[in-house]
Amino acid sequence: MGRRRCWSPAAERDCGGAFGQRRWRWRSSRCDFPGGGASTPRSCSATLGRWPSRRFYSGPAAVLGFRANLVTIVTGTALCLTRRRKNPRGVIPEYHERLFQYSQFVSWAPLYFSDPFDMSTSVSFGRLLELIVSKGAVIFEVSSTDSSELEPTQSEAPPNQHNMAFQVYWNSLTFSRVKLMLDLGVQRQLDFQDLVQLPRELTASSCHFKFLTCWVKEKSNHASSPSLFRAMFSAYGWPYLCLGALKIVNDVMGFAGPLLLNRLIWFLQRGSGHRDGYILAVLLGLTSTIRSFLDTQYSFRQMKLKLTLRSSIMTIIYHKCLRVGLAERSKFSEGEIQTFMSVDVERTINLCNSLHDMWSLPLQIGVALYLLYTQVKFAFISGTAITILLIPVNKWIATLISSATEKMMKQKDERVRSTGELLSSIRTLKIYGWELLFADRLLEKRSLEVKHLSTRKYLDAWCVFFWATTPTLFSLFTFGLFTLTGHPLNAATVFTCVALFNTLISPLNSFPWVINGLIDAIISARRLSNFLSCPESNLRLGQQSDELFHEDDSLPISNVEGNGADLRHMDVIFQDAECVWSSSNQEAQNVVLNCVNLRIPRGFLVAVIGEVGSGKSAMLNSILGEMRLLRGSISSHGTITYVPQVPWIMSGSVRNNILFGEEYDSRRYADVLHACALDIDISKMVGGDLSHVGEKGVNLSGGQRARLALARALYQRSDIYFLDDVLSAVDAHVSRWILDKAILGPLMNKKTRILCTHNAKAISTADLIIAMEKGSVKWYGNMASFVLTPYAINSMLAGRSEISCQQLEQSSTIDSGSVTSDVSIDRDSTDISEEGQDSTEKEYRQEGTVKPIVYKSYAMFCSWPVVSVICISAAFMQASRNGNDLWLSYWVDTTSEAKYSTRFYLVVLSIFCAVNSLLTLLRAFSFAYGGLSAATRVHSEVLQRLIDAPVHFFDQNPSGRILNRLSSDLYTIDDSLPFILNILLAIFINLLGIAIVLTYAQVIFLFLLVPFFYVFTKLQYYYRSTSRELRRLDSVARSPIYTSFTETIDGSSTIRAFKKEELFMSEFMRHVGSYQQTSYSESTASLWLSLRLQLLAAVIIFYVALMAVIGCRNDLPISFGTPGLVGLALSYAAPVVSLLSGFLTSFAETEKEMVSVERVIEYRDILPEELGGTQAPHPDWPTQGMIEFEHVTLRYRPSFPAALDDISFSILQGTQVGIIGRTGAGKSSIINALFRMNPICRGRILVDDVDISHILVRELRSRLAVVPQRPFLFEGSLRENLDPFGLASDSMIWEALHKCNVKEDIAAAGGLDAQVKEAGGSFSVGQRQLICLARALLKSSKVLCLDECTANIDTQTASRIQKTIYRECKDMTVVTIAHRIAMVLNMDSVLVLDHGVLVEQGNPEVLLKDNHSRFSSFARASTF
Repeated sequence: MGRRRCWSPAAERDCGGAFGQRRWRWRSSRCDFPGGGASTPRSCSATLGRWPSRRFYSGPAAVLGFRANLVTIVTGTALCLTRRRKNPRGVIPEYHERLFQYSQFVSWAPLYFSDPFDMSTSVSFGRLLELIVSKGAVIFEVSSTDSSELEPTQSEAPPNQHNMAFQVYWNSLTFSRVKLMLDLGVQRQLDFQDLVQLPRELTASSCHFKFLTCWVKEKSNHASSPSLFRAMFSAYGWPYLCLGALKIVNDVMGFAGPLLLNRLIWFLQRGSGHRDGYILAVLLGLTSTIRSFLDTQYSFRQMKLKLTLRSSIMTIIYHKCLRVGLAERSKFSEGEIQTFMSVDVERTINLCNSLHDMWSLPLQIGVALYLLYTQVKFAFISGTAITILLIPVNKWIATLISSATEKMMKQKDERVRSTGELLSSIRTLKIYGWELLFADRLLEKRSLEVKHLSTRKYLDAWCVFFWATTPTLFSLFTFGLFTLTGHPLNAATVFTCVALFNTLISPLNSFPWVINGLIDAIISARRLSNFLSCPESNLRLGQQSDELFHEDDSLPISNVEGNGADLRHMDVIFQDAECVWSSSNQEAQNVVLNCVNLRIPRGFLVAVIGEVGSGKSAMLNSILGEMRLLRGSISSHGTITYVPQVPWIMSGSVRNNILFGEEYDSRRYADVLHACALDIDISKMVGGDLSHVGEKGVNLSGGQRARLALARALYQRSDIYFLDDVLSAVDAHVSRWILDKAILGPLMNKKTRILCTHNAKAISTADLIIAMEKGSVKWYGNMASFVLTPYAINSMLAGRSEISCQQLEQSSTIDSGSVTSDVSIDRDSTDISEEGQDSTEKEYRQEGTVKPIVYKSYAMFCSWPVVSVICISAAFMQASRNGNDLWLSYWVDTTSEAKYSTRFYLVVLSIFCAVNSLLTLLRAFSFAYGGLSAATRVHSEVLQRLIDAPVHFFDQNPSGRILNRLSSDLYTIDDSLPFILNILLAIFINLLGIAIVLTYAQVIFLFLLVPFFYVFTKLQYYYRSTSRELRRLDSVARSPIYTSFTETIDGSSTIRAFKKEELFMSEFMRHVGSYQQTSYSESTASLWLSLRLQLLAAVIIFYVALMAVIGCRNDLPISFGTPGLVGLALSYAAPVVSLLSGFLTSFAETEKEMVSVERVIEYRDILPEELGGTQAPHPDWPTQGMIEFEHVTLRYRPSFPAALDDISFSILQGTQVGIIGRTGAGKSSIINALFRMNPICRGRILVDDVDISHILVRELRSRLAVVPQRPFLFEGSLRENLDPFGLASDSMIWEALHKCNVKEDIAAAGGLDAQVKEAGGSFSVGQRQLICLARALLKSSKVLCLDECTANIDTQTASRIQKTIYRECKDMTVVTIAHRIAMVLNMDSVLVLDHGVLVEQGNPEVLLKDNHSRFSSFARASTF
């Protein structure tokens, strides 16, 4: 009785308690083979290894076969025994199994080189034996008692334990675990909970911590040039090498088919014993079956390794973004960093395929050539010479491809960056009327990207041509030389060689793609290594100059020492600090902070004042470690929270934004909302504090964003609060409330507060005032000393210089109730849904099959003539290939008759070869051209749809989601989809040709074709129903990763300041986990299909071989073909194993890739904004600037309350009008309606007596000038930012800059040719506002709208700007939205809005004298 054991770590882990008591037990089974009954393990092994050999071989080969089977028995027994031993941790060692596998390889390898033909049968059975032993077909059981005790299973162990163990192993081998998911996929749309459970080793946290440890070790060992490759090998090198051992076995088994085919054809020619023929037919089917399991298991383990590596790299990139400072990150654009995540990760993990293929493919080619030598002797050298000649050609092509790929990736980074810039600023671009300009700039960058992409694609086409025609040329030259040297051709030789040529096709065709994939992976890995090796911020205590201290290329920690007790009471200390915004490997330019010496006592309220660009925000960033410290030291003590000048709001609920990972404390939460004047806002929201906030707070006003960011900081209970100009975005009433209740209130009592501000009230209440000028601290002290300095006049008196002392005496402070009652939700420029302000729509995904319109659309993008050429050339290419093989069959069948000369046969063969080569070249270049055409047209059309989309579309769809479609999905259309379509077409045409040839060679094949087609159709339908849903889920799971990543890049400084890196890391890991689960389920389902298709193909091979054996019987009334046709049929049946699997896999993969086309072309259905108009305005319109609102009502959505409710007013030409009101009063809605950003529901708006609804939207916006609330600068020169259309001269630009008081700053930055960093990062927020104002003045429009254009600049500069506007805009109509009352005091008229209603209108001086007017209450609130 043979003993069998089934055990694996996975089986033990999965079965758990099913094994019951921990004890190894034995179960008996019989090993029955022809020629014997029950046998012992040794006799069974000997039977397996030696029984088939008694007829075919003897001598040295037999000795080797006996030796190899003997090694199998001995090592298998040792494996059984050693597996019973445990290490101290209770884990059974796995190195015994690896030793067993290696010993088997060493034992069996010589057989292939001693006598490959006679040994094929023995090798097949030997490998089968090894597979059975190594994979545990003999079942062991685990129990808790002594492992050496062996007792009968029937007496003590329940039978279901054995069944459970076997079931676990069988499910793992056949991927049956996905069947439940496949059943659900046929019945309904899948959801994430329906997916296959993710193994623990593939979870994001497990992958991240393992790889992070290896990367840190790599950085410590190679600090100067850390390599991502070495870290990858350190983490996963050993499993990858073990995977290579499995690949060797799999590849070697692939040659058993041609060897057995040779034996079978010799048998058919000689007509020897039929028993031998049946045995060979069975062996052909058996080897195909074994290889099916080996191939799918190798693919499964490779897939798991790739998913592990993908998760590791994605999480470590995110980890790096959370920890690298803004200065160090400045050498990478935002688009480049996004490309790291979207493209470079995928390219790097493809290294798993490329590295093994780099040695595996040459090995397969080498073995095939050796076997060819055994068939045609040295005639194969002629074919080999062609291959050798192509090596330098392909090396040269690979070099060109590498260069083109690197250039393409740089252009792709730039395009993705520009796309992100366009999407994030689309509202501003539309109000400027610049969306077409930016679209053209983006198309130029796309054309450069496509230029390098086309170079790569056409080089790939040449690569494909050279390697695809090699087998045909190989056949021609080999058989030609073989016959010309006097050797006769026979069916066995020819079709064994044909089978070997078919074996060569896959490695030869794959090799150029492997080279390209390896090149891409190397380039991407270098890019990632460069990013991951950036120094990280260190915010524990502080930082010190690199000149004084060095530690692991990171910002070091300084321990502040002092002589007295004063230092112990200092929370922030600057010592000769000098900081820049450049990274450590860039030359320091434009020092932002210069020789700062400062000590900030604990518990003080510190007001930092100064003009625009003086270094206020830089001071806070330097303490946070975001800047590079050139000299000196900066230290801080205690926990820090930070409110940036541009508030960072993450997508999610209002509550999540405030809690920011902290526990919910209802009392403190309510106090924080009250102190930040958010309680009334939240009460007006449908969902309360669970209302959803869109990306970057798109559905909140500027004031609400500022207060929400302040509430987040206030809730944290920190020691130090950094508040960067938080009062400028709110009106005077709310500003007073926040100052009294939050900054000076009990929640921040005795806390250190550093407030950058221009607010006079805040300055007057500060314990310490710091005056900044050009990066230096010019003065600091208390309020008593401050009033005696010139800074007091600039900072405080200018804000109230226009209000008389008498008016101040009559003023009274605002009571808290009035403030609170007037604070309400702002709907100025928001879209707020009924579900609690949730303007962000859930990402839509299609259901069912990919619709034919998607395929048709892609064909139209490629152009129908190109598609026709591709299909026709592919069909005729396959016809020429099949004709070549049929001509060979005819040649061997007519050799004995000598009908034609050898020269004639060779000439016809040469014609087939030439035609095949030309058609191959035509197909390759047609595919390249069609793919490039589709890539260009898809991007252009989708971009146009996005440009024409209304602004609320971008409020409902996060930019990360849209960017995902314009980066990852577009990359699929650019590269992956044409590649997989090319493979699909080639395999389909090849299978069609095989079916025709098999039917011609053996008519009886038709009896199998019908049931086979039925089974194949059912199988592919069963799989495709699920595979489509899995790909859609995969795309949906990928979007949150990019959205979260983009959001984190924007708010990384805030996250670091709050020490919330771990919170965001865990959230990102959750997104990656969902992505891992969908990818794992998708890949496992694909392998489930692949295994069954390969088994189905094995049935075909067995059927054809069996029919050939039966047909050679002389006593049958019919014949199944000549030896040549039978040999051709058998050689064609062999590749069906891989072709069938490849066809359905590539078909399903094509359908999955088509999901990217489906997702992208969804944007073709976006309803455009109302662009039309029937009236062409005069070229000089507007000539006067008169504005009239007649009963205008504006709603952002039909279910929302009116943002403007029946408003009517007139603004005369040349007048200056101020619009004021509380948060949510409708101020910005006036500008939205005037610029037609949102359509009005009722009424009309006239400009110079022209109804603006009759004018083209872009024409209207281009005729009006505006300075938006959010200053907008794009990456490029200053000249381009100020005058993008190139209409103004340099002198005009400098004059406008001078008027806006920013000329000196621009000159210091490098003049008009100075490059502006992404999002204007090279300038402060105040400087950006002044540059935007200069841009508006250059436009010379008769209508100028200013939306809080002086909110972020100091009072003195704001006063000068006010005078500039008053002086330079006398003949213009100026509409100003302002929170600073001083900005509107000198204007001709003011409009006071409240909840969308015009409640007051008149001259500001008259209204100021009326103590009961709304305007006078605002004026009193703005003073102290």
